[in-house]
Amino acid sequence: MKMGLESQASPETATKKSRKKRKREKENGDDGTVPVQNEQEPNEQQPVNVQIDVIYDHIEKTPPIVGYFPSGYKFQKNDTSANLEEQGHPAVRFYRNAQRSKVEKADKWKSSERMELVVTPTSSNVEFVGKSYKGEAVAAQLCTYALGVMDKKSQTLKIMPIAGNKIFRLEPKIRGLDTSDKEPAVVENEELSAQNKGNGMETLTVTYGTKKKQNQLKKQKLLQMDNNPESLGDLSKKIDNIVINKEALETANVHEVRNIPPHNSSATTPQEAYPLNRIIMEGEWGFLEDVHAILQVESGVATGAYPTFVHNRIHKLQDIQNEEEKQTTSCIFSFINHLIKFKDLHSFDGGSAAKNHRFPNILKQRFSQLFDSVSRRLTVEKIDLLISYVLVLTLYADDFKTDPTDIAKDLKISPVNLRMHFENLGCKLVRENKVLLATLPVPLKFPTLRRRRRR
Repeated sequence: MKMGLESQASPETATKKSRKKRKREKENGDDGTVPVQNEQEPNEQQPVNVQIDVIYDHIEKTPPIVGYFPSGYKFQKNDTSANLEEQGHPAVRFYRNAQRSKVEKADKWKSSERMELVVTPTSSNVEFVGKSYKGEAVAAQLCTYALGVMDKKSQTLKIMPIAGNKIFRLEPKIRGLDTSDKEPAVVENEELSAQNKGNGMETLTVTYGTKKKQNQLKKQKLLQMDNNPESLGDLSKKIDNIVINKEALETANVHEVRNIPPHNSSATTPQEAYPLNRIIMEGEWGFLEDVHAILQVESGVATGAYPTFVHNRIHKLQDIQNEEEKQTTSCIFSFINHLIKFKDLHSFDGGSAAKNHRFPNILKQRFSQLFDSVSRRLTVEKIDLLISYVLVLTLYADDFKTDPTDIAKDLKISPVNLRMHFENLGCKLVRENKVLLATLPVPLKFPTLRRRRRR
């Protein structure tokens, strides 16, 4: 059966086999022909090895001058001559300002020098002029350019620098038209005046400056307005039109603003001179019961928990029989402790002594508003105000006869300087049993400003 099937193969199948056989013989060269190989050109371009030669700027050598035509003008297309040999190359002329300063003479390619490049094509009434002191050349002085020239024979790429004012934008001008009268007498790219520089910096600060720089600029403007004679003249006119109330002025001069707690100068008792309810507010008393709570559990207070002033007087609370008076005095001790810790927290040593102290939120907010603790440090005026609050409370704790030695250690002030604070509160220093005590006589009499007489 197999032999029969092979003998009965179709003629199409035989034809296909013969074609394949002939193709195979042609490739191998069995049929007497020479096989031909099809060379395919590579699609990718072969890399070229180029040697880069960088030419640096030199004082004694002139850098190249570049001029470009923004209009796209071409001499070959616009010239009527038959060929380039007949029409000739365009005339190129370079002009430099003859009157130069000594600094410009030392550097002949100085950027502030005025230069012009003029290109004149043949058989044309239009010439192209580029200037180094107008147009894009002024802005180009802030940039750095380089010119690259490729030599295919030597396979070398030469890169040489170009100065900013050596790139000229060649603008078309009608030949013979004198435009020198229309040009400004002052060179546009000369050094700007102080006022122009200030205006430029002001624009940059307003557009791209930080908030800090913008606030500084606003303050400078206000100062300039104050120094402006025109604004001063308008201000003097406004002042002349103001009606002055002499009686109010006299009464205002009597009451001097002092950096001390709220007080009553005409009080008849020391308690009325500095009211306690205006030093410790009504809602703050409930957060000052720590000292009273400790005494209910323990007989004494730890040495490092409270200031020296409070620790040396804690025994007085046990001698007080009236429970209301005992609680008031303990709250005064607690308020003194918080004030001293707040001062230590904003001192120069970084608040190491009061780092772990816990302030009630109501007291912390009030201290921040009262003493302006926006920054890490307190101002000298606010520190004096805080010391005045502490000294008034020490007077309350000692029945208005207090020894300033202990509180001076807590406030880290010398006793001599602390006496000045007591005197500023209207206190008097008296000596009893060889101990200097601060008392508060009424009505209050504040020290007057003493002026030294000139010899």
